[in-house]
Amino acid sequence: MRPVGSFALVLHTHLPWVAHNGAWPVGEEWLHQAFTGSWRRVVAVLDELARHGHRDVLTLGVTPVVAAMLDDPYCLAELHGWAGRWQLRAGELATRPGMAGLAGWEHREATACLADLEARWLTGGLTGTLRPLIDAGVIELLSGPATHPFLPLLTERFADAQLRTGLADTELRLGRRVPGIWAPECGYAPGLAERYARHGIGHFVVDGPALRGDTGLARPVGDTGVLAFGRDLPVAERIWSSRTGYPAGPAYRDFHALDDLGFRPARVTGRDDKAPWLPDRAAAAVLRDARDFTAAVVRRLAELAERQGRPGLVVAAFDTELFGHWWYEGPQFLAAVLRMLPQAGVRLTTLASAAAAGLVGGPVELPTSSWGAGKDWRIWDNDQVTPLNEELAGIQKRLFTVLDERCGDGFAARDPVLDQLAREALLASSSDWAFMITRDSAAGYAWQRAREHAARFHELADALPAGTGAELAARLRALDGAFGHLDARQL
Repeated sequence: MRPVGSFALVLHTHLPWVAHNGAWPVGEEWLHQAFTGSWRRVVAVLDELARHGHRDVLTLGVTPVVAAMLDDPYCLAELHGWAGRWQLRAGELATRPGMAGLAGWEHREATACLADLEARWLTGGLTGTLRPLIDAGVIELLSGPATHPFLPLLTERFADAQLRTGLADTELRLGRRVPGIWAPECGYAPGLAERYARHGIGHFVVDGPALRGDTGLARPVGDTGVLAFGRDLPVAERIWSSRTGYPAGPAYRDFHALDDLGFRPARVTGRDDKAPWLPDRAAAAVLRDARDFTAAVVRRLAELAERQGRPGLVVAAFDTELFGHWWYEGPQFLAAVLRMLPQAGVRLTTLASAAAAGLVGGPVELPTSSWGAGKDWRIWDNDQVTPLNEELAGIQKRLFTVLDERCGDGFAARDPVLDQLAREALLASSSDWAFMITRDSAAGYAWQRAREHAARFHELADALPAGTGAELAARLRALDGAFGHLDARQL
């Protein structure tokens, strides 16, 4: 069958860096839920497709802080403990009237999660688990700036530091460079593509409106040679829309209906009158919606082929956590769609393979944009977060003032205090802090974390002239162990 066109699914995996000091912090349950509910299950879908010979299945962006967490033995041990407690909670659920069926389901899921953790994750981490899929050509991995900052709002020098650290981290874990990145929040400002080119980045994703909806081919940005892949909103919104997307369907598990044991026993029904979640009914809805999505992609590709005079490309990009965490049935949906699309004559592709296949149009100049509300920067640059952005601007300025004074001659010895200073600056700049504050989603936590990293940064900087920062740097390094390779002199 001649392909009617190509479909590139891009999943982006990120969460804020989670600190620890010997006990998992209250309120950071989201890491456990994202791993057990989404990331592990999505990888299991990819493993099954790989076993059946599928290649070029999707492009997976992994923020370097997530890779650092999921390669860290402490974090993996905590995930293992959480999965064990999940299994115990399922046993308690079984003692409640009418909950035997759900309890059995949860117990089986927890048992499968524990077995998977013990078989490979605890020893290989994320890198060891993904590498076979990457080596076999099942997935393409995207890197990104180290701590998921909103790049357009950073100084040029600090943006370079973020990119250099993130790309080096991915190369260290995989043993090779990757050609593409996920630009956090699809944030773009004119001139960023030139910076990407200097770092050896070959492609990235923007939201559809940045290309005025003309997303049927990758587009070189100016004369940089860097390709921008545009997210196809009409297709993506069939899943992404909170009002009309598939996850809002009445057969699916209701993410917001949580019981006192941490389980979700209801399906998406009325605000107060909740009907029980029925796995068989949800599975039937998955097949129905997967067929609908497949038909929509085929129609879209037919439109593109007619308009362009050549087969086109549909890029659908989502946060990985949508599949399994927010939308419990999401991994089942992915498994169905990724089988149905080739059967319908659609070629699955990664972004790198799409570029290699020549699915590239003419050059464009990109405007200021993001995939946030309004498709501009308002989520990360507004009156609510002005104090946060002003603090970050001061951190960036002070960081390079200190580095220039201490490393300017190029012959300074490596200093663990400077390394930790740079690490705290990177961690203070996550775009998640501004997002959570603007959207009032755990805003107090976001303020706490941003201010905590800022305070650590300034305390270290204050200690440098007296040479008294070594003990503090060592203690902070034990709490936030990301990017052990980071050598501040290289920034």
